[in-house]
Amino acid sequence: MSIEKILAISGKPGLYALKLQTRTGFVAESLTDGKKVTVGLRSNVSLLSEISVYTYDGEVRLAEVFKAIAEKEDNGAAISHKEDNATLETYFREVLPEFDEDRVYASDIKKILNWYNMLQAKGLVNKSEEISTEETEAPAEEEAKTEK
Repeated sequence: MSIEKILAISGKPGLYALKLQTRTGFVAESLTDGKKVTVGLRSNVSLLSEISVYTYDGEVRLAEVFKAIAEKEDNGAAISHKEDNATLETYFREVLPEFDEDRVYASDIKKILNWYNMLQAKGLVNKSEEISTEETEAPAEEEAKTEK
């Protein structure tokens, strides 16, 4: 998935694409309106490629969740993040049946669906793309451990 340089910045709505690193922080461009913002090093910033969702068996990368949503929706938009909590949890259970209900809150599901719809509108997620190598190396390591 092509979310390697997509950021969520605390206190700012929407998602941002990392454009340039500077001495005092970096420059990011909003995916919604294209405006560029300067973000200092003290800001709380998360790379989407580093975010995972808790499951009963461990954690699942956000890119894999996005791919599962894309498969369910045939590369279309997901349901609105503004639906009621019960509807969101039912939908998310269809996408990721083993998500940990005690540690994944309705607010998290809303964020994930909102992000997916933003990225899908920009053509940054789809069901046919391979997930980056960083995300596929971990299962290969686990298989090697079980073979020994």
